[in-house]
This record gives sequence, structure tokens and C-alpha cells, in this order.
Amino acid sequence: MKILICIKQVPDMESKFKANAAGNWYEETDLAWRMNEYDEFAVEQAVQLKEQVGEADLTVLCIGSDRVKETMKKALAMGCDRGVHIADDESYLKDSYAIASLIAGFAKDKGFDLIFTGMQSQDRGSAQVGVLIAEMLGIPSLTTLVEFSYTDGTVNAKRELEGGTRAKVSCSTPALVTCQLGLNTPRYPTLPNIMKAKKKELISTPVAELSPAASLLETLQMAPPEKKGGGLVLEGDPADLADQLIQILKEKTTALA
Repeated sequence: MKILICIKQVPDMESKFKANAAGNWYEETDLAWRMNEYDEFAVEQAVQLKEQVGEADLTVLCIGSDRVKETMKKALAMGCDRGVHIADDESYLKDSYAIASLIAGFAKDKGFDLIFTGMQSQDRGSAQVGVLIAEMLGIPSLTTLVEFSYTDGTVNAKRELEGGTRAKVSCSTPALVTCQLGLNTPRYPTLPNIMKAKKKELISTPVAELSPAASLLETLQMAPPEKKGGGLVLEGDPADLADQLIQILKEKTTALA
């Protein structure tokens, strides 16, 4: 059984962000980097499936600069067998369609039985790459999975819908699934597995060799939200505060008009 897991390196969401000089993405210097949270669930589910079926080959794929190799090593330490790095220093300029075309171009002749991706990335949040890959490869996709099982070439799963509703779905392989938060509990790589990961195959392929499709969407400008006016803090006795609030509502709004 051959499995592909697609991951992305993203900045820690607690970082302080600012627009880059071109104004079309965030400034990447001085940021802490990690694996996209949704992708951790994809890696874990693929490793669990390998443990279930016994004979499985796991390839983890990531697009970006050489910096992303550190994130790929975590996936290798979690249990993936090899890594494929698509070297692209300007991957942030590509939209979901172009990114999906890169992955589909790599996967089209590899005979993968299952492809795992995160539901969405934490920086762009488009939730489009997975389904676009499946469409380009002509295989079914099951999205936003919160439960997963596999038996004799069939995936049975539950999808999370609006309002907490869940839908039971199934399909035959080859197929692609996108993983939602809560699907499983990602394992923490042990020190022995971290050491083993350093010896696993990690191949870099120049982005030009895969001839990505042109982006259909261009980010023209990014900027932080405009700062709004400050709030007003009232202090004093409750009775006085009530009078102050009523007076403010009369002067500043039409609530008591």
C-alpha cells in the first residue's frame, strides 16, 4: 500500500505578523515555524493506517524553501518512510490551484492508494488544495474527516458538517482525504525516532521540473486591520455608573432617542 501525506510549514500563530516589503505576504524573518496543525492529524492517521495494514509505504511531501526540511523531519520521526521536498522559494506567491497542480504532477504516476492532507492551512485557510488534487488526479475525495477507518480497499469515515452534525461517507481507493482537528491525537516523536529520521531519504526536486499551472488568484495587498477607537472605562458606584451609561447612550447613540 502506497500512501502520500502532504504537509505545509507555517509560522506559529502566536507570532507577531507584519506585511513584507512587497505588501503581498507576511514578513517571514524572525518567525518561529512549525507543521501546519491540520497536517499533523494527516500524518498521524497515515502512520496509524500503516500500523494497521502492516505493509505500507509512507511518503511525506512539502513545498517551500530549504527551511521546510526541518518540519519534514518531524513527519519522518512520527513514522513516515521518506520525504519529497519540492524546492520553491516563492511558493507563497502560488494560489491553491498552482500548489495542487504541483502535488498532482508529482503523484500522477506514483500509484498512491491514499493521499492524506490537512483540511486547510493555518496561514491561507482556503481548504481548497486537497479537493483540487483529487479532481486533477480523477479520484474521489472525503473532506473534513473526524473519524477514519479502512478495510479491504474501502475508506469509511465521518465528516464534520455545520453545527456539529456528522455525515457518514465511504469510498474505494485510490482516494484522497482531508483531516479535521480532533480526528486523532498526533504522537510526539521519541528521541530514538528523531535520530532514525536523520537517516531517512529526503529528496529535493526543483519546482520547475514539475511545471506547475499558472495561479488563477493573485494576492495584491496585505495589511493589518485598521485600529478602531479606544473603549471607555467607567468607574464609581453602580448607581452612578448607571446614570453615566444612560447619559452616554443618549449622547452617542440612538438607543434611548
